[in-house]
Amino acid sequence: MKPKFQEYIRDHVVLGDGALGSFLFERGIERGRNLDLLNLQSPEVIFSAHEEYIRAGSQLIETNTFGANRFKLREAGAEEQVREINRAGAAIACKAAGHQVYVAGSVGPTGISFPLDEECVEDRREVTEDDIRAGFREQVLGLVEGGADVLIFETFSHLEEILLAIGVAREVAPEVPVIGQMVFPARAMTVRGKDALDCCQRMIEAGAIVVGSNCGRGIDTMVTAITRMSAICEQGVPLSAFPNAGMPEMVGHRMIYPAQPAYMATRAREMIKLGVHLIGGCCGTTPAHIQEFRSALRIKPVRVRGSRIQSSPERTEVRTAEPVSGGFLAGLKPGRLPVIAELDPPTHLDVEPVFEGARQLAAAGVDAISLGENPLAILRAGNLGVAALIRKQTGVQTIIHQTGRDLNALGLQSRMMEAHLLGIEAVLAVSGDSAAGTDQPGVTGVFDLRSMGLIRMLDGLNHGVNMAGRSVKTSTNFSIGAAFSFRPASPGLQIGRLEKKVALGARFAMTQPLFSRDVVEQMMEKVSHIDVLMFPGIFPLISSRNAEFLHNEVPGISVPAELRAELARYEQVADQRKVALEYTGRLIEDIAPFVDGLYLISPLNKWDIVLEFVKQVRAGGWKGSGRADRFVTESLQ
Repeated sequence: MKPKFQEYIRDHVVLGDGALGSFLFERGIERGRNLDLLNLQSPEVIFSAHEEYIRAGSQLIETNTFGANRFKLREAGAEEQVREINRAGAAIACKAAGHQVYVAGSVGPTGISFPLDEECVEDRREVTEDDIRAGFREQVLGLVEGGADVLIFETFSHLEEILLAIGVAREVAPEVPVIGQMVFPARAMTVRGKDALDCCQRMIEAGAIVVGSNCGRGIDTMVTAITRMSAICEQGVPLSAFPNAGMPEMVGHRMIYPAQPAYMATRAREMIKLGVHLIGGCCGTTPAHIQEFRSALRIKPVRVRGSRIQSSPERTEVRTAEPVSGGFLAGLKPGRLPVIAELDPPTHLDVEPVFEGARQLAAAGVDAISLGENPLAILRAGNLGVAALIRKQTGVQTIIHQTGRDLNALGLQSRMMEAHLLGIEAVLAVSGDSAAGTDQPGVTGVFDLRSMGLIRMLDGLNHGVNMAGRSVKTSTNFSIGAAFSFRPASPGLQIGRLEKKVALGARFAMTQPLFSRDVVEQMMEKVSHIDVLMFPGIFPLISSRNAEFLHNEVPGISVPAELRAELARYEQVADQRKVALEYTGRLIEDIAPFVDGLYLISPLNKWDIVLEFVKQVRAGGWKGSGRADRFVTESLQ
C-alpha cells in the first residue's frame, strides 16, 4: 500500500508523468478531437498511455480530465456529462496505478476570462463566480468519486481563478490533498504581473499542500520561477515543477518540442536542489523524458500490472508574374558581402538605445537592420514604427519580420500597405511563435495566414493587387524574405518548403543560428539549385548557459557538443564569453568567402557585440559568393 501522499511528499521526491495531450496526438489521435471524451469513448487508449508512463518510472500519474469542465465540454455538447467523464478518467488512472502509484485528478482553468466583469459572457449569460464554483465542484466530485488520491490544479494563469478552485476543493473534499500549479511565462511573473512567490503564498493560504508551476515557455523560465518560489520551502511546503520540453515549432503539421530528455533531467536536478519534491513534464514531454528523469534521480521503477481494459495543407500555387527583387536587394552594393544585423524593438518605450545601435551599425557598413515582431509572443514596441524611424534617421534599409500570429488577413494587408507608405522595402514573412508563451493576458494566435500565405500576399502587392484581386493603384517594392531552418540530418522537408516559398515570390532567406562551417557549407550546397539569396544566421554566444539554452530549448538550433564542452570548462562568464566570441569570429572568417550574405543576430539586443563583427567583415573585404550582384543588375535592366 502506498503511504499518504501528504506525508510521503514532505521527505521524498516524487516523479510525476509527462504530457498526455501531445502524447496522444503523437500516437495517432486526430488533432481537434476532445480528449476528455476519450475516457468514455476509448478508455483503453487512455489506460495504455498511463501504463507507458508508469513503465517509464512515474510514481504519480494525472487523469485525462484537464479540460473536463462544463464550460469547455459545452463545445462538444457534453456539458451534462462532466461528473461522469471525470469519474471515468479517475477510474482508468486508478486501474493503471494499482496500489503503488498515486493518481492526481487533473483540473485545468475554465477558459473564462478573469477577473470577472460585465463583459464576461458565456452562452449569452453573464458568468458569475457562483457559476465557476459550481463548475469546479462537479469536476472535483467526479474525480474524488473515481478514486483520485490527490487533486492537481494546473496551468492556471490567473490567481483569482485558482484560488476559487482550491477553495471549492477544500469544501467538497477536505480530506484530499491539493497541488496548485500556475504558469509564469517570464521573470517569475504571471501574465498579469503577479509575483510567483506571492502566488504560492496565496495558494497555501487557500489550502494547497504543494505549490509550483507547469507549462510556460520552456525549462529556463521555469527554473527562474522555481528559484523565486524556493523561499516558500522555509515553511515546510514542497514545490512542484512540470516544464514543457522547450518552445514548440510547427514542422509540417506536427508540433515539435526540442528539449532532449538528458537536458531536461539536468535542469530537473537543479530544481530539486531548490526544493522541488514533485517533478514531471508538461507539453512535449514523453515517457522517454520520464525514464531519463528516473535514471538521473535514481528513482526505482514501479512494476506494471498486466491487466488492460489536422488543419488543411497550405495551398502553394506558383505565381505566373515575374518576381520582384525589391528595394533592399536592388540597393545592395556590388562587389561586397551583404550583411544584415538584427535588433529587436525593446519591451518598453525607451527606444533610444536601439536607435543608437542602428546608427553605429549603419556607420560600420551593414546593408540592412532586421527587426522582429514580438518574438516568442513577448510584448515589444511595434517593429514597423521603429523600422521606419531607423530608416529615416540612418538611411539604411530595414527588414521587418511579419508574422501571421497577431493580425487577421485584413489587418495584415493594411499593415503592409502602411509599411510601403512609410518607406519599408523588405519584409521577412514568418508564421510566428505560438502565443502559448505570451507575457500578456488573454492572447491567442490568429494565423489567418502563415508564412506561405504571407509571401503570396506580399508578392501580390508587389504586382499591384490585394488578396481579393483588386488593384491597389500602385505596386509595393518589397524584397520578400523567407525563414529557413536547416536540419543536416533530415534537410528534405525544410528544403521542400523553401522551394515552395521561392516559387511564391521569396527572394532571400534568413536562417536560424548556425554554428559550424561544415553545416553552413552543406546547407549552401543543398540549396544551390534554388534561386534565392541565403543569409545564414550567426549568433554570438555569450555564456555556457546561453549555449545550453539555445541547444536544448529553442527549436531548430544545434550548438556543437565540442563548443558547449569548451565553454563549460570555464567557471567565469567573462571567460566563456571571450571563448565564444573568438569562435564566432573564426566562423565568420571561414564562411565569408562562399556565402551569399550574413545575418548577424544581436544576443539579448547587445548590438555592440554584433558591431565588432560587422567591422571585421568590412575590414576583411570579403565578397562572398557574388550572387547578390545579380539582383542589383536585374533592377537596372
